Amino acid sequence: MIDPLTARRRVGRTTLDIPAFGFGSAHLGELYAALPEAEARATLDAAWDGGVRLYDTAPWYGRGLAEHRLGGFLRTKPRDAFQIVTKVGRTLRRPPDPARFDRAPWTGGLNFEIDFDYSYDGVMRSYAQALQRLALDTVDALVIHDLDAGFHGDALAGHVAKLEASGTRALAELKAAGEIRAVGMGVNTLEALDTVAARVKLDFLLVAMPYTLLDQASLGTGMARCADQGIGVIIGAPFASGILATGSRSDAKYGYAAAPPEVQAKVRAIEAVCAAHGVDLPAAALQFPLAHPAVAAIIPGAMRAAEVTANLAAVATPIPAAFWADLKTEGLIDPAAPVPAG
Repeated sequence: MIDPLTARRRVGRTTLDIPAFGFGSAHLGELYAALPEAEARATLDAAWDGGVRLYDTAPWYGRGLAEHRLGGFLRTKPRDAFQIVTKVGRTLRRPPDPARFDRAPWTGGLNFEIDFDYSYDGVMRSYAQALQRLALDTVDALVIHDLDAGFHGDALAGHVAKLEASGTRALAELKAAGEIRAVGMGVNTLEALDTVAARVKLDFLLVAMPYTLLDQASLGTGMARCADQGIGVIIGAPFASGILATGSRSDAKYGYAAAPPEVQAKVRAIEAVCAAHGVDLPAAALQFPLAHPAVAAIIPGAMRAAEVTANLAAVATPIPAAFWADLKTEGLIDPAAPVPAG
């Protein structure tokens, strides 16, 4: 079993190599609940003290709040001691009426309106704004964010056209100049993984929901293409946005919403196999995607220091090979899915 904090994996065919375990900062943007500053800092302290050196963020998370919090923390650390990834495609601006501004879907966050812009100018503006919020002068990689129908509907084709026409040129220029070392795209759906991502030259994909312990529908399509073409993968939601960390309780989240009955039922079936082998569900969820040959890292999120500590323990917990075999026998994971050696 590898040490996910010290063992490094190459991101696709780039020169960027990263630890297999990182920190996803969406919760610092206060998605499900408000997060006091002291708790946010304690969470980041726990990650750093636990050895985490890979961090992911985005302008969208808390409408700038996550970048502010993460950057305020990391700017106190030696720049060569960590790696950070942020995203482009959104720019932030003051809303016309801040007093009545709706920050949804964020419970907290900041009072900034979002504009989508995947053009050359939009990518460059998004990048420049991100550096200022982070208080850093470099990031290691940039990710094209949320280019899927769930966010854009009928406007998706226009945004893709702008990206292809000029946005990709901005990213290529930043990479050629040495300002970033890799270009990625974040995808939330199987459709985006299999279609939109295939239209753009990328070094890696940041895959949220389409490849987890609960869902391997992309195994023979998008994930196979990544492995075949040398495109790296970072798994952005190994807990499927919540339920694989909390288990099948009534308020469990899946796909950033309430978990539907069929998902709850599948998780209960996985939990039964976990109980039979003495395996914790979060440990299985974190370790499963790391077995795929294209996957360079997982970046689970956390709101509190205790969650970071638990994640670090879970990813290092031995899991017997018989556990994975039983999941396949019972049809709970794809029979062809790569699994940890045990």
